[in-house]
Amino acid sequence: MAGERPLTDSQAPDAVEILDSETAFQGYFRVDRYTLRHRQHDGGWSGTMTREVFERGHAVAVIPYDPWRDRVLLIEQFRVAALAAAKSAWQMEVVAGVIDKGHTPEAVAHREMQEESGETLHDLIPLYHYLVSPGGTSETVRLYCGIVDTSAAGGIHGLAEEHEDIRVHVMGFDAAWMRVRDGRIDNAPTIIGLQWLALERESLRRHWG
Repeated sequence: MAGERPLTDSQAPDAVEILDSETAFQGYFRVDRYTLRHRQHDGGWSGTMTREVFERGHAVAVIPYDPWRDRVLLIEQFRVAALAAAKSAWQMEVVAGVIDKGHTPEAVAHREMQEESGETLHDLIPLYHYLVSPGGTSETVRLYCGIVDTSAAGGIHGLAEEHEDIRVHVMGFDAAWMRVRDGRIDNAPTIIGLQWLALERESLRRHWG
């Protein structure tokens, strides 16, 4: 989780007053409820408001790229939230995982690459550290580009105890980019990662070629 308990007023900046906070729901995820007010742009205070924050934890995501073959490795797996959003329930994604307490983002990136694709990262390039949806969740994603050899990549991977059923797809960059252009790839980390590659892949190919 982003924090083990809701924030208190002593943890808030001077421009925010937290009047009350509590955990409204605790299950696989957590929802915290805040009663608060904050400074407005004109210098006054807002009215008192109640807001819920979805606490999922923080995540790492890796766009795996093979600069020797100009290929992208993507994974396909079932996502119930995509189904609820009337999107395809089987999402084409980058490799990703939640950062557990006591683990570094880099260690998680290497672990998830092995678990979700069976492949080993040769290098890890930091791209962005961004908020997923600041209107409702504290979750952030640390996005990397991972250098990978796709010559033997493929198959189905994942941890049975986590109900993972993950298919590896390897394709040329142009084919992956077309999936963004025509809307078949519609999740943020994959779009952001492929957009970065569209700008930087030639420099990666020169460096690794």
